[in-house]
Amino acid sequence: MRLLPALALSLFATTATAEEVGRVGVDWVGNDIVIDAFADPEVQGVTCHVAYFDRSVYDRLTQGNWFEDPSYSAVDCSQTGPVVLGKGVSDDEGGEDVFSERQSLILKRLKVTRIWDQKNNVLIYLAHASEVTQGSGKMSLSVIPLPAR
Repeated sequence: MRLLPALALSLFATTATAEEVGRVGVDWVGNDIVIDAFADPEVQGVTCHVAYFDRSVYDRLTQGNWFEDPSYSAVDCSQTGPVVLGKGVSDDEGGEDVFSERQSLILKRLKVTRIWDQKNNVLIYLAHASEVTQGSGKMSLSVIPLPAR
């Protein structure tokens, strides 16, 4: 039974930790757009910036839906050094989550998923919300070309 906790920890260990680098106020009630930066944990030389909406207390009180932020997000990734793929980078068509942040009390998360398109020699970063009910079609993506092999 000790294997199960170790497996669970290893699944969560691969997502990046973000640092807030910007916060832009969008209205007088305190709603903000937050910009976080994170380095891909498995790809050296790639840094991503993800932007998302952070609702104010006033907005939560007057608009309802206390425990959830909107699904809107955007991502852009840049080469910030020599790009080196780690041994753990998967070529699975479904990709791998490299960043995840809670957008509601329980059910919704903002995620950035990395997909390795080997045929076109690029990494694709997709920002999207993961919702248990109704899903979300709101997304954004960024593509990083890889050095010729």
